[in-house]
Amino acid sequence: MLLDAAQSQLVLVDYQTRLLPVIFESDWVLANAVRLGQLARLMAVPVWGTEQNPSKLGENVAELRALCAQTLSKMHFSGVEEGLGEWLRPPAKPVTGNARSLPKHLQKPVASAAERNTVLIAGCEAHVCLLQTALDLLEDEFEVWVVTDACGSRTERNRDAAFDRLAGAGAELVTTEMVAFEWLRSAEHPAFKSVQALIK
Repeated sequence: MLLDAAQSQLVLVDYQTRLLPVIFESDWVLANAVRLGQLARLMAVPVWGTEQNPSKLGENVAELRALCAQTLSKMHFSGVEEGLGEWLRPPAKPVTGNARSLPKHLQKPVASAAERNTVLIAGCEAHVCLLQTALDLLEDEFEVWVVTDACGSRTERNRDAAFDRLAGAGAELVTTEMVAFEWLRSAEHPAFKSVQALIK
């Protein structure tokens, strides 16, 4: 199964100014996260951010924060516990009207709330906030894809343990370049040259 940009959303977890300095390979992790956000913008994929206890850990890096439609401030390690799921799958709007409304067969269909059920997720720390958010999203029946080269923890061992656990729970593990080329599908895609420039 390949990723489909039209079905995807991107969640960038806790790339915070006071946390990143202690993250293993943080420069590389952050560069890939920014690249992911830029790719999502090019492909019209919604981007969401989270920040863990920002009064203590600071906000997300400004360049990355600017790529997010909204950023969720949270105290729970899982963003889902604080409402992220409602951003990703908003409740369906009730049908309104009265006795003079159009018959049901003439009404415009209400868009399905689950139209973008594929959630790509990356962030810090992989074994804490990213892991717990991803596991909750899986439990809520989202398709979860973890972008491994944009994830970090303070130690490599903790990061890799998170990947093992997430794969065992049913998440797909991918890289930034895999995401880019699966969203494109073809060298004839209108955004191909722009995406290629970001990858190079």
